[in-house]
Amino acid sequence: MSEAAQTLDGWYVLHDLRSIDWQAWNAASPADKDVALTELSKLVSEWEAVEARKEGSLALYSIVGQKADLIFMHLRETLEELNAIENAFNRSTFAKYTRKEYSYVSVVELSNYMAAPGVDPLQVPEIVARLKPILPKSKHICFYPMNKKRDLQDNWYMLPMEDRKSLMRSHGMIGRGYAGKVKQVISGSVGFDDWEWGVTLFADDALQFKKLVYEMRFDEVSARYGEFGAFYVGNLLTGESLTQLLQQ
Repeated sequence: MSEAAQTLDGWYVLHDLRSIDWQAWNAASPADKDVALTELSKLVSEWEAVEARKEGSLALYSIVGQKADLIFMHLRETLEELNAIENAFNRSTFAKYTRKEYSYVSVVELSNYMAAPGVDPLQVPEIVARLKPILPKSKHICFYPMNKKRDLQDNWYMLPMEDRKSLMRSHGMIGRGYAGKVKQVISGSVGFDDWEWGVTLFADDALQFKKLVYEMRFDEVSARYGEFGAFYVGNLLTGESLTQLLQQ
């Protein structure tokens, strides 16, 4: 049996993707819309207050394309808190004007592939900040789930630890080349969802997503062992701009 990678785990993550039922929304009375928007604004304000206390974080974006209209990315200390967030939204008046398109449950993860020997990672402030990050409010988001292959000769989980470490060092160097251009949050979902990892990228220049993912496709970790799910790309929304979107 190959040695399993050890992980450091931080905040739990919920990606909640919704579509707006525009026909129902446009048919709603001004009074009903006001109630829905007031409740939605209150929820967003509560989530932002949690972030201000550094007890979690929020990313809110509009999705480009037909897969969804909105993505809410929530980070919290416990799964119970994520469940409460989801239920509070579902009970809101605004929720009846939306459809549930997709959700993804995971936990912020750092593996020991890149760990420095002899160092307690939880004593390194930079690592702790990566495990419990305040999500950037970049102009754009890109989210996708992924697996490592388990196919015949291309089985990531049968490789010796040293081989996996070597491959991941090379893979990680590509990501480091985009420092300052792309912020990356990796969350593990083995046992939590249908894929093994969720990758969330943030950037002010959306083309950096294409450049980064394209370059990584030529690295052996992705080219030989990577499997990718659907990609969701979107534009930043604040509470104010979300209200403006719905009032147009």
